Amino acid sequence: MLKRFYPMKKNFVSLPNESATSALGATLAKACDGTHIIYLYGDIGTGKTTFCRGFLQGLGYLGKVKSPTYTLVESYFLDLLTVYHFDFYRLANPEELEFIGIFDYFHQNTICLIEWPQQGKGFLPEADLKISFSNYNPGRLAKIQALSYDSIQLLKNLFKQNKL
Repeated sequence: MLKRFYPMKKNFVSLPNESATSALGATLAKACDGTHIIYLYGDIGTGKTTFCRGFLQGLGYLGKVKSPTYTLVESYFLDLLTVYHFDFYRLANPEELEFIGIFDYFHQNTICLIEWPQQGKGFLPEADLKISFSNYNPGRLAKIQALSYDSIQLLKNLFKQNKL
């Protein structure tokens, strides 16, 4: 099987194009087997929303996946879990998260994909995974960091199985 993204050194993945970014999202989604909070960092246009689209498609979601830049959150109700896709780029003050009831989104059987989490600092729970996207000729580079025991095991298994 030909991979569309390429492991470089531990925790770094080269993403030569948009389909590679989607494939990375789908691969991680298929490996997630419970509740996860995933922080997504990177400048505008580095692939955060494309990753989320691939992630949702990897879970079997067939509908349109749009950026929640103006709505702050998009909800995706799947058979066994719910995925919340947040984008805090336009958030002026982290305290604004209280107005949307941010704490109600983090519960069992949910996966939270959070773009621009630094904008909500102090009001968000700790992440399980942190993925930083950056430009890297000719495409993008993703640095994946596991921050919880379950996520450490998830990444170890994916790298061991040569899926990352």
